[in-house]
Formats: sequence, structure tokens, C-alpha cells
Amino acid sequence: MDERLYSISEVAGAFGLSVPALRYYEECGLLAATARRGRVRQYDRAALERLALVQLWHVDGMIPIAGTAAVVASEAAGERKALLAVQRDEMLARARRLERAAAVLTHMLGCHRDLPLTCPTTREHIGARVDAALAGEVLEDGFLPREPGAVSGSGRASARPAVR
Repeated sequence: MDERLYSISEVAGAFGLSVPALRYYEECGLLAATARRGRVRQYDRAALERLALVQLWHVDGMIPIAGTAAVVASEAAGERKALLAVQRDEMLARARRLERAAAVLTHMLGCHRDLPLTCPTTREHIGARVDAALAGEVLEDGFLPREPGAVSGSGRASARPAVR
């Protein structure tokens, strides 16, 4: 029984991708055409399943292309889980930064001061940021007031070198 082959444009349309994106996936080793009819790449169901797996990692899992390639290429479950754990940890760190960014913007939107530097919270943070930069240090979070009862550092500078 001859299995149906799908052209690159059919696959792109079905998966919500552009033809150049599929070609890029091939360049990165994420996908391989099953056959060619003339100059047109053709894909069988197994290739479509691999593409769906790539989308699971890259689109749904939000793993960058290089990370997706490493996960797809991993053959041992332990290796794959280690790669996924790194990606998850990086994503959680990004999520914390996004939450903080949203909180900063929410504060700024709700601040009743006309000028940011007249806001006591903003003013204190800006002063600490300048002091840290001049000392070659990285300012830890510290922008927003701590929740009552929260135990944390001073929100001041750490001894780590500044990242520029």
C-alpha cells in the first residue's frame, strides 16, 4: 500500500507554518523530507508526526530551536529529561522576571505622582541602582516594597560583578 505524501506547501498550511520555516527546520536537523517530486519536498505521516513533536517542544514548550534540536536528538530518557529540566528552569526564571516587570509597570501605572522620581518607591530604587552601578555591583530585585512578613535580603546590591 502506497502511503500518501504531502507537499511542503500542504504541510506548511496544515501546521500553520511558512514554507521557509519548514526549510529552516530541515537545515537545523529537526525534520527531513521523505521524498522529492521534482524540486518539491514531500512528507509522509512519520515526518508529520516528527514535525508535531518538534512543535510540542518548540511551540508548546517554548524551547528555542537549538534546545529543541537537542531534545529531539536525545535518545536516552535521562538525557532528554535533563535537557527539559534546564529548559523548564530557564523558563521559570523568565516567568519570574516577567512577573516582576508586570509588577513594576503596575506600580508605575498606579502611582499618583506626576514624575517618577517624586515617587518614594521609585526614588529609593533609582538611588540604589546608581549606587550599585558605581560600585560595580548588581542590584538585586528590591524595586517594590516587600510584602509584610516577607523574609528576604535588603534589596540592595550584591557582590557579584555587574552584567553590562
